[in-house]
Amino acid sequence: MAAATATTAAAHLLFTTSQSISRFSPFQTLASCPNGSGGVVRRRHMGPRGGGVRCMAVAAEAESKKKSGYEIETLTNWLLKQEQAGTIDAELTIVISSISMACKQIASLVQRASISNLTGIQGAVNVQGEDQKKLDVVSNEVFSNCLRSSGRTGIIASEEEDVPVAVEESYSGNYIVVFDPLDGSSNIDAAVSTGSIFGIYSPNDECLADIGDDAELGNVEQRCVVNVCQPGNNLLAAGYCMYSSSVIFVITLGKGVFAFTLDPMFGEFVLTQENVQIPKAGKIYAFNEGNYQLWDDKLKKYIDDLKDPGPSGKPYSARYIGSLVGDFHRTLLYGGIYGYPRDKKSKNGKLRLLYECAPMSFIVEQAGGKGSDGHHRILDIQPTEIHQRVPLYIGSVEEVEKLEKYLA
Repeated sequence: MAAATATTAAAHLLFTTSQSISRFSPFQTLASCPNGSGGVVRRRHMGPRGGGVRCMAVAAEAESKKKSGYEIETLTNWLLKQEQAGTIDAELTIVISSISMACKQIASLVQRASISNLTGIQGAVNVQGEDQKKLDVVSNEVFSNCLRSSGRTGIIASEEEDVPVAVEESYSGNYIVVFDPLDGSSNIDAAVSTGSIFGIYSPNDECLADIGDDAELGNVEQRCVVNVCQPGNNLLAAGYCMYSSSVIFVITLGKGVFAFTLDPMFGEFVLTQENVQIPKAGKIYAFNEGNYQLWDDKLKKYIDDLKDPGPSGKPYSARYIGSLVGDFHRTLLYGGIYGYPRDKKSKNGKLRLLYECAPMSFIVEQAGGKGSDGHHRILDIQPTEIHQRVPLYIGSVEEVEKLEKYLA
């Protein structure tokens, strides 16, 4: 009788352990349990209660959560996570991916500009009356082609185009993308940092645009102008790509600012900074002081006071690259203020509201900073024309508010 009972118990044990975890031998299981001092003890387990199996499962789960030293997050993976979280939809994911591809191509062109004979003037003048660099023209074509081929953009507006362009119907989508394909291109020949700026809107048929001077525009062009002229408050996403010692892609989807760096080893943008926050104050200012004599007295007084050491004995530091992307990126990381004011020569400044000032202001506000024209929030300004210019003061909240008090 006792032998029969023992046989039954052994059979029960065999069935239980083989059911509990089939990848181990049915005759014994190995349990991995912490020994209380950070190590792990491996021991045989022959009982039917499965305590050793549970312990091993917990240990395995904890080990899987430990981040690998080789684990990276690419822009593609990050965008897919944003899509899964419902922050953006699949269409917008494709648009942003197309923009990142354009930026990779432009980065390569910038690095090879001297070798490929892409320095110097193209010989044409854009709608702003500015001489076009060769890379301006090529970069605009690269950006436009990537956006068209995505099949998700309906209208694109560029600094280098006279009017917005409606994407051919067979490729058209719903999104409006505005961009400056190569900001700071005057620095190209000297290999100083440049960048691309972009903003993404959804269509808006209620915008009122002043196209009185363009009375001969066809229906398609008029619809383009009307749809594109939206205040920065309507932006769905904005970002820039800086071509410098590193190629850095910065983006916001309206929920924080994230920075990615292009890894040349495998050609992918890799997440390097999450939820970037600009310091609330800073001791750096970036203005083109060559125009000092053309500024109004209030602005001169502000700049003079920044140079005054005061009780601290240390004046503000002047840093000016001449590339909005480069100057803004430094300001975003270190704090301070960047400004391009109006002057006697340029009554409204030189920077364009739609595809320079608004996207940058959207980014800086998401990072805890401020963008202003000296009196009003940039994102509240309603554009009245595609290439409208406005003064821009952007950076740390305390620094921009200090300037606004001087200009009031």
